[in-house]
Amino acid sequence: MSAWVPTNQYTIGYRPQATHKLSTSSTELLHLVIAFGVLTLDLALLRTSFSALGGFRPPDPTLIAGGLAFGAVAALTGFVVHEMAHKISAQRHGFWAEFRMSPFGLVLSLFTAAIVGVMFAAPGATVIGGMGDEREWGRTSLAGPLVNLGEGSVFAGLAFVGADAGWSPPFVVSLLLLAFINAWFATFNLLPFGPLDGQKVLRWNRPVWLVSLGGSAAFAIALFLLSASAPA
Repeated sequence: MSAWVPTNQYTIGYRPQATHKLSTSSTELLHLVIAFGVLTLDLALLRTSFSALGGFRPPDPTLIAGGLAFGAVAALTGFVVHEMAHKISAQRHGFWAEFRMSPFGLVLSLFTAAIVGVMFAAPGATVIGGMGDEREWGRTSLAGPLVNLGEGSVFAGLAFVGADAGWSPPFVVSLLLLAFINAWFATFNLLPFGPLDGQKVLRWNRPVWLVSLGGSAAFAIALFLLSASAPA
């Protein structure tokens, strides 16, 4: 098969020679910190129902602290670990890979979370240099969603354990929501459009793409229904 290299609007600067060692740079760390901070705020706004159209609630330090803690865990597991899975997979194949944020995507996510009360997030992408084989692209692209599904399963398991053990209902709901966010991240990224992971997985292996997308979508729907019906 001929090499296929997806277009990528996040490519910035010089690409070092590819090695099999895990590495990073000050640029990548800065981009990760900024994207993580913005997404933490986005998710905290959603968790606490702070939005202009929905009506801002009076400031409550406990509510704000809980929302920020929830947002940080959700952004770390749903986003940062997802991107690092791509990076580690690519670098283990011997390719240069670093995360680059999308300023427009981050501003858009903050605007939609703060004003509308929903979040459209396109915080950036892991840029990979030198990869041209569809199998390498597919397996590296699948790494992020698979990690999200694993994390979602852990959060869901903790929620069921907590419900049986009599843990605080809001805490159990938060665990279910963390599971849902990870499952939703996996499902969204597996859609076969544009630069999303699903496009590359589909080109590599259609049955793998169908099973992974169908499984993650079913998991996300089940978690959404559970979290919506759970006592707050």
